[in-house]
Amino acid sequence: MGAAFAQKRSTQKLGNIGVQLYTVRHMMEKDVGRTLEAVAAAGYKEVEFAGYFNTNPPVMKKLLDANGLSAPSSHIGMGDLGPRLNLTIEDANALGLKYLTVAWIDAPDRTPERYKRIAERLNAAGMQSLVDGVQLAYHNHSFDFTTVQGRLLYDVMIEETDPRYVAMQADVFWMKHGGHDPASWIRRYPGRFHMMHVKDIGPAPENEMRDVGKGTIDWAALISQASRAGVKHWFVEHDEPENPVASIQASYRYLRALRFS
Repeated sequence: MGAAFAQKRSTQKLGNIGVQLYTVRHMMEKDVGRTLEAVAAAGYKEVEFAGYFNTNPPVMKKLLDANGLSAPSSHIGMGDLGPRLNLTIEDANALGLKYLTVAWIDAPDRTPERYKRIAERLNAAGMQSLVDGVQLAYHNHSFDFTTVQGRLLYDVMIEETDPRYVAMQADVFWMKHGGHDPASWIRRYPGRFHMMHVKDIGPAPENEMRDVGKGTIDWAALISQASRAGVKHWFVEHDEPENPVASIQASYRYLRALRFS
């Protein structure tokens, strides 16, 4: 009876499912238009950029529209927060982006003191971008879950950034790879995580990246909690898929069939 009740309650499903275009970056390098066609044909309605592949934003926006796609977010680097920030925000508005997501911190900067300085830069840039209708966000990797000088770097990042100006994008693979439970962070900071990278992980000790549904993550439980905690956008990603199109198709099919409470 318990199983039947749980199944009856698990009736929610994901709305628009997105994909991080880093997954198909080698295809994008060859033909942006045809790659977006393949993404749309797989069922996706949203994409997240990892560069624009020499395609200017107005042309890219036309390609998105032609394929029934929208782009809520783009990954950017710390360098885009300097003199290029105004242009970066202008491009974001041309593409209809809601988020600009910083996706990397260089190895020399991975100390608590430098994370504090980076958080200050993120706060200032986030305040500026929000004036123009774009939210800044930060995307984690496993190095964020390193303890340096007695401080967990991800603690520093979340505690030192202002939630008004800097949202969080949870990459659950890299959280797990770093030895942490994504659900515990979402419980700890409800409302901070606006987006999620949906990517699966195989069993230890290899911990290899897998298509969604082919690893060890309980997606129904995690997505149920994350959706209640404010996650709005879900981006499938696989860093090194053997066959990018087959990979995004398999992950989409799994997520489209998934039901959660």
